[in-house]
Amino acid sequence: MNRTLWFVLVLAVLGAACAPDQAPPEPRTPAEAAAQALAGRLLPDHAESFVFEEIAPQDGLDVFEVEGRGGRIVVRGSNGVAMASGLNWYLKNVCRCLVSVAGEQLAVPTPLPPVRAKVRVRTPYEDRYFFNYCTFSYTMAWWDWPRWERLIDWLALNGVNMPLAVTGQEAVWVEVLRDLGFDAGEIGDFLVGPAYLPWGWMGNIDGLGGPLPESWIRSHAELERKILARERELGMTPVLQGFTGHVPPALKNRYPEARIRRTGDWSAGFSGTYFLDPTDPMFRRIGRLFIEKQTALFGTDHLYAADTFNEMDPPSGDPDFLRSVSAAIYGAMAEADPRAVWVLQGWFLYYSPAKFWTEARSRAFLGAVPDDRMIVLDLFGDQHPIWDKFQAFYGKPWIWNVVHNFGGKTSLNGDLPKMAANLAAAIGSPERGRFSGIGMMMEGFGDNPVVQELIMDMVWRPEVPPLGPWIRDFARRRYGSDDPAIAEVWATLLDTVYKTPVQSGSLVRDRPGLYDPKRAYRSEPTVPYDPRVLAGACRKFLSLAGRLEKVDTYRLDAVNLTRQVLSNASNSLVKNVDGAYRRGDLEGLRAAGQRLLGLIEDLDALLGTRQEFLLGRWLADAKRWAADEAESRLLEWNARNLITLWGTQGTEGMFDDLNGYAQKQWSGLFRGYDLPRWKAFLETLESCLQSGRPFERAGYVRETCVWEQTWSRGREIYPAAPVGDPLELATALLKKYEPDIFGEAGWPLRAPGD
Repeated sequence: MNRTLWFVLVLAVLGAACAPDQAPPEPRTPAEAAAQALAGRLLPDHAESFVFEEIAPQDGLDVFEVEGRGGRIVVRGSNGVAMASGLNWYLKNVCRCLVSVAGEQLAVPTPLPPVRAKVRVRTPYEDRYFFNYCTFSYTMAWWDWPRWERLIDWLALNGVNMPLAVTGQEAVWVEVLRDLGFDAGEIGDFLVGPAYLPWGWMGNIDGLGGPLPESWIRSHAELERKILARERELGMTPVLQGFTGHVPPALKNRYPEARIRRTGDWSAGFSGTYFLDPTDPMFRRIGRLFIEKQTALFGTDHLYAADTFNEMDPPSGDPDFLRSVSAAIYGAMAEADPRAVWVLQGWFLYYSPAKFWTEARSRAFLGAVPDDRMIVLDLFGDQHPIWDKFQAFYGKPWIWNVVHNFGGKTSLNGDLPKMAANLAAAIGSPERGRFSGIGMMMEGFGDNPVVQELIMDMVWRPEVPPLGPWIRDFARRRYGSDDPAIAEVWATLLDTVYKTPVQSGSLVRDRPGLYDPKRAYRSEPTVPYDPRVLAGACRKFLSLAGRLEKVDTYRLDAVNLTRQVLSNASNSLVKNVDGAYRRGDLEGLRAAGQRLLGLIEDLDALLGTRQEFLLGRWLADAKRWAADEAESRLLEWNARNLITLWGTQGTEGMFDDLNGYAQKQWSGLFRGYDLPRWKAFLETLESCLQSGRPFERAGYVRETCVWEQTWSRGREIYPAAPVGDPLELATALLKKYEPDIFGEAGWPLRAPGD
């Protein structure tokens, strides 16, 4: 038999092995039905080729199995999440596909490739957590059910079983406050607007961006019910909200006998909020009422988040007071739900450890709650873990987490080596205490899917793998290609943007200004790697367009990588403007200014080719929730203000550390927000040189703040659908800005693999 005929026969046998011989069996349990439904949403053309079977956990931990049987792929698991994870294992390791938070590559072979031998995998982690409060604002503020549905599927595919679920919490507050006698005006003054809800939940602010529309409260209570129903049917245990002690200022008038304290001021000049003394009987009354009302609206899984002192010091450092605070918070939960478990963010211990949270105070606060009734989240485990500084939280179960992205800023970054090293240190330490889980607490996601894929891949691994081979496999799955050039590009990314936690933005997204040697408002930009090396990798990546142009994940990453390269280059163009002004070179200033304005317009055009980078989509999604024109204006103001001024003033020295904190690099923002500001700034500098007067920062800032506030109240429409060819434009722009990246000599560095 010749070799070709033998190969054809082998393929025929394998194909027959994967061709279903009869109709799939009906699901026997709700978990099996949930997994089958997920497969139908994800792979509608192949769903009947999968069979899901529920099996028992192993040693109390989730487990999945994958094997072939009767022409189908059989996936077994201890619940819906475990079965979904088994499906994901098959897609990644057998089909070489990828479903990520930013794009998917699902070129699944037909017929489905077989599983050579049964695979069985057990997770080492009881708890797999997901979501930061801030994610519900910076990333998901305007999400509808279809987007939530896809994300919940992704959570299940990656083994998440403990998602924070705080959508619709404002409905609970309305019920509680009405029972306490508050009127609509008092409730409206307390609840924050839609873009700022996380900071209202955490007790940082009152009223900003409100009053919250009644239509929003109703619609998001309904959305929360859908979210919880889907998470629960897959076997997740969602974390709902508990009462923290944060109360409306009007409580002083309604209940004058209540003992109310004021917290310290929050970030950027926001005044402290009001906090009900935990020793006051009113504290437990409200805490119990909150859980009861929430349970009536949304049910319960007995896990409650409550973070009383988020980025604010308590009003007293007395250990007895701190002990009474945590005892009261947990006591209120337990009165309403005897099975209550408090899920506590450990961020407060990192945020001001030396200043406030001493050994005695932290022990008092954590020790007031029984060990089995509290789970501590070590938020910043990727860069600054604190479990080893607080004796593994004194006997409490705790979860190692990754924050990674602050403010949901647009930036390629993520220190993967340090993440891997810190997780490995926790796994291997004999002092790790009751290390029970792994999770992600990022404030934004979508720009760096490799970070989420790495951490979620660890859910089903007992140890951290070497990063080099892992990232090659990731790149192969992301684009469905074995091209060695892809591996070379990603090796360079691992040595540049994914070797640093620094969120390298663009100075053109900042409020314009000159460099300040005292660093009062602007310091000279730095990129923590050689930007020319990244540009070389970008050139190599774009050269693959002829082979990968139809792969959507490639097209998305081509735009994102080019955006980062041009963003880095923009910093040198801003520096050229600064230098020309300081030299008194009017013609040089004009030339540098025109080059900078051109780059701003080009960045806007490049990002306009992908829906992921559209301001218009963000604004349209916000306004979609409005019931009338007044609500539309309010929602649009929330959407615009959050990603620009953040607060309401924006003056330096008061709101400067939040102005631009949620900075996005989006089409529409470059053209509509940055271009006018930089044009006005350049005109001001030209006028200064022509008149001989110095640039006066304070007056310029006052005028700029007025313009920024006006823009936040604007109603102009930005495109909500992409336009143009991303690969053609990325290639052309990279070539156009070669001199700004490499100097007039062109490309002095060899691209990876050249």
